[in-house]
Amino acid sequence: MTSTKIRCSSSDSVGITSGGGGTLTEFMAKGRASVGDDLTILFAHLQQACKRISSVVASPSIAADLAGLTSSAAAGGGSTGRDVPKPLDLVSVRRLTSLQLHDLAMFYRNPNFLQNDIILSSLKNSGKVAVVASEEDDAPVWMTDDGPFVVVTDPLDGSRNIDASIPTGTIFGVYNRLVGIDHLPAEEKALLNSLQTGARLVAAGYVLYSSATILCASFGSGTHAFTLDRSTGEFFLTHPDIKIPSRGQIYSVNDARYFDWPEGLRRYIDTIRQGKGRFPKKYSARYICSLVADFHRTLIYGGVVMNPRGHLRLVYEANPLSFLVEQAGGKGSDGKCRILSIQPVELHQRLPLFLGSLEDMEELESYEDIQQKINPGYDV
Repeated sequence: MTSTKIRCSSSDSVGITSGGGGTLTEFMAKGRASVGDDLTILFAHLQQACKRISSVVASPSIAADLAGLTSSAAAGGGSTGRDVPKPLDLVSVRRLTSLQLHDLAMFYRNPNFLQNDIILSSLKNSGKVAVVASEEDDAPVWMTDDGPFVVVTDPLDGSRNIDASIPTGTIFGVYNRLVGIDHLPAEEKALLNSLQTGARLVAAGYVLYSSATILCASFGSGTHAFTLDRSTGEFFLTHPDIKIPSRGQIYSVNDARYFDWPEGLRRYIDTIRQGKGRFPKKYSARYICSLVADFHRTLIYGGVVMNPRGHLRLVYEANPLSFLVEQAGGKGSDGKCRILSIQPVELHQRLPLFLGSLEDMEELESYEDIQQKINPGYDV
């Protein structure tokens, strides 16, 4: 891939100095993707939502407000095994749904506002969404009978680290609505639409909120990244047709859990750290504990990012990221099976997740015993 030079100022503006990358909307409308008007409109609304989330994450005043809040607004996280929502997760749901935020004080005086009514309003402005399934809600919601798409999303991944200004992200996947089940009750067809296998994704992406705001997306014809130019408010193509290196030299995992890992995973990590694997160089560890950030680095530099315990969610984390890494020439696996071939049975279904360079992933899977079956000493 020919690198595209970008210039980033303190205001996060981006100037294209080579390559002439156009905007994401132009890319979808006229570029190789050629995805059609409906998906272009949907992504225009997703872009707007993510720009707003980026502003919230970067706002010193909001960060200070969040630091002073009690945990009362996040108490009671439901019975589905989901993470308890953090304050900024909930803000992100509102941003992602294109609703107008008034101020944080009003928001926290009305915590019940973030129930199914919020999800029913999500992406409604696009007019293109039939079903929305969010990490922040217990069940998916049927929105409109004529929306052509289904959206699954983790609105703010990595929010546990928000107080430390560690990069966070938004993950999303887009499916076609299953028109053959339109006759079913709304709740049933909403769930079935959301539980499609990852192989049926028509688009997926993530947005990284860091020193720059980067939207990485695939429409089934390669993986491409666009960087937000704050001076124009547009996402410009800065990383066309990303190809993950077939080999990296970085692994990303929580090494503190080493003694809880199965034998196969410990042997793999010991081997590559010593430079005794199929690739005769010593690997380095890089771990941010923010899935989007760790995945983005892996996509650019190669290697493997992993969580060997059954912790990450299949529907709105593993599937979209596996779609992206496959479109870039890599692989996504639960340690035994291709992620995109797994049939979800629950909306918030958890599983081990391994993503990365093709040759690194093949070597890792050759050790077989790499899924962590127990979680001693800490909760999922």
